[in-house]
Amino acid sequence: MAQSALYGTGVDIVEVERLEEALDRWGERFLKRVFTKGEIEYSRKMRFPAMHLAARFAVKEAVRKAFGDHWDNRAGWTDIEVINHASGRPDVRLRGAAEKLKVSQRIGNIVLSLSHTRRFAVASVVMERK
Repeated sequence: MAQSALYGTGVDIVEVERLEEALDRWGERFLKRVFTKGEIEYSRKMRFPAMHLAARFAVKEAVRKAFGDHWDNRAGWTDIEVINHASGRPDVRLRGAAEKLKVSQRIGNIVLSLSHTRRFAVASVVMERK
C-alpha cells in the first residue's frame, strides 16, 4: 500500500451575516459567480440557506489556503465545489484550473470537515500527496 504525505492544510471561518449581506447586495449575480448550481440548489432546500452557503464559501477558501503558494488564480470560485454523498457527508470536487493544479501537485485525498451555526460557518481541509 502506497503511503501518503501531507501536502497542505487550510481553514476558514465565515460570518453568515456577511454572506447574507453579499446576497442582499448582489443577489443572483453573486450566487452564480461563487457557487455551483448544485451548491445553490442544496442550500436553498435548507431552512437557513445562507448558513449552508457560508459553509461552502469557507470550504472554497480553505481549499485555496491548502494549496498555498501553488494556488492558481485562474481558477474560479466554481472550480471548487462542495458535494454531499447520500449519507450526507460533504466532499470536495475540483474542476478546471483547480483540478489541473490537483493533478500537477500530485494531490490524492482531500479531507474536508465543515460545521456551522446560524452565526458562523467553518471549514477545514487537509490535502494528502499521492
